[in-house]
Amino acid sequence: MDPRRRWPIAIFVIVSAAAAGASISTRRPTASASARPPWDPTAEARASAGKTRNVEANVPPQCYAKLTGKSNTCWTCHTAGEPPNTLVDADLQTTYSFSDFARENHWRNLFDPPPQVTIGDDDLLAWIRCDNYDPLRESLRGAAFEGFVPDLDFAAGFDEDGFARDGSAWRAIRYKPFPGAFWPTNGSAGDVFVRLPKSFATDEAGVPSRRHLIENFAILERVARGEANLPASYVGGAHGIAVERLVLPIGIELLHTVRYLDPDAPNLLSKRMKEVRYAKKAHGVDAWGRQRAYEKEADEKDEGKVPVYAGSPTAGLKNAFGWQLQGWIEDASGRLRLQTEEEHRFCMGCHTSLGVTVDSTFSLARKVPGRDGYRWQDLRGMADAPQRGRTEPETLEYFRRAGGGDDFRANDELLGRFFPGGTLDEARLRALSHDLAAIVAPSRARALALNRAYLAIVRTQRFAFGRDPVARPLTGILTTIAEEATGVGEPLRDGRLQLHW
Repeated sequence: MDPRRRWPIAIFVIVSAAAAGASISTRRPTASASARPPWDPTAEARASAGKTRNVEANVPPQCYAKLTGKSNTCWTCHTAGEPPNTLVDADLQTTYSFSDFARENHWRNLFDPPPQVTIGDDDLLAWIRCDNYDPLRESLRGAAFEGFVPDLDFAAGFDEDGFARDGSAWRAIRYKPFPGAFWPTNGSAGDVFVRLPKSFATDEAGVPSRRHLIENFAILERVARGEANLPASYVGGAHGIAVERLVLPIGIELLHTVRYLDPDAPNLLSKRMKEVRYAKKAHGVDAWGRQRAYEKEADEKDEGKVPVYAGSPTAGLKNAFGWQLQGWIEDASGRLRLQTEEEHRFCMGCHTSLGVTVDSTFSLARKVPGRDGYRWQDLRGMADAPQRGRTEPETLEYFRRAGGGDDFRANDELLGRFFPGGTLDEARLRALSHDLAAIVAPSRARALALNRAYLAIVRTQRFAFGRDPVARPLTGILTTIAEEATGVGEPLRDGRLQLHW
C-alpha cells in the first residue's frame, strides 16, 4: 500500500466523551473548528509526574492468563537468554513471581470492559482513516519540549531502499510480529522504523554516504540476528565503533506506531494511530552492568519491592540497559497526547528484563532478510518462518503450546478456523505457512468489532485498566493470583526472537 495514499477527511465531534455508550457523529471542517485555540499534548503527562496508582503497570496483561499443563504461552517471552543477555527466566513459566501488589490483576478492561460505543461501520471507518499524527506534529512545532518530537513525515513516503523521503533518515523495516498479542487478529496492526546516528551515514571524511549507511544497516541486521564472525567495527564515519553480537549501537532510535485495523487497507494499517512509541539507546552498559541489573531486579523481587525507573513522562522513562522510552496515546477526542507516568510504565516491563529480548528490543531481530525487509510493514506473502533452532512454523508452535490463537484462548475466529472440534488442524496451518497474512489477519467483521472495543477505551480513557481490545469479557484470565504455581509443568527454554527464514 502506498503511504502517500489520500484518505477521506472527517472531523469528529464527540459528545460527552467519557460517557458510556454515547454516539459519535461526523461533520466537515468549518472555519470555527480550524480556529480552535492551541492545544498542549503534553499537559496531562506533566500533571502526572510522581502520580502512579498501578506501580506494577510493567507486568503485562498476558501474565495473568489462565494456564494449565496443556497451555503455555509464557515461553514466547520467558526463556534462557542468549549472552550478553544472560537472564534465564524460564522459571516464570511455572511460578507467579509477583509482588503482593501485582497479585491483583489491575487490567480490568479485559474482564470488565467499558460499554462499546454506538457507531455505524461507515462512520467507524471514516474515524480510523482520519489523520491524528500530523496534528500532533503541528502542535509541537516550536514548543519547548524535552522529549522526542515525532519527525517522520508519512505522507512523503519511502524510497526503494525503505528510507523516508523527507530526509529524516528513518528507515522502514518489514518484520514478523511477535506471536500472540501482536498479531492483527488480536487487536492491532503496527509498523517499525529505525534510525542510526549521523556518523553511520558518512564516509571516513565525514561526507554523507548512502553506501556506507546501507552497509552499516547490513551489519546491524547481522548483529540483531546474532550471527557469528561479525566485523570488528562499523564502517565509514562509524569506523571505530565496535560491533558486538546482539548489542545495538549507542544512539540508535526506534519508532513504532500502533494502529487501528483497516480491513480495506492491504497491510491493515489505518491512517489513525492508537499510539506512537519511541525508543533511543542513550548510553551503553558493559557486561558487568547488565549482570548487576539482572541481579538487582531479582533481589528487589525477593524483597517484594516494585520497580523504580529513572526519567519522567516528558523526558521518557529509562531502563537499566541504556534505553529511553517514550509514548503518545489518544485522548478522549482522538488527539495524540503524551502518555502519563503510569502509562509509560506499561512499556517498561517488556523492554527491560526478559530472557527473549535482543538488547531490550524485539522487532529488529525479526526483520525479513535483505532488501525485502526494508519497506513499509506488510504481512502479505511473508513466510511463517520457524524460530531459530526449530523446524516447525512459529505460528504452529504457538498454537500447539497455547491451545488457541491468543494468550487467553479467546479468539473465536482463530479457534473456529484452525481448531475445528477443539483439535488443531495442523495440515491447514501448514498449507498457509507461505503467507502469514492468511493466518493472522482478521475478518472484516472482527476488525470492526475490535476497533469499536478499543474506541470505547479511548472514549473513557481507561488505559490504566489496559489497552488490549476485547470483543467480550475474557474468561481465560485470572483476576487475582492465589496460587504460586501457574499450572505449567516443565518450562520450555527454546523461545527465540530470531527466525530461520
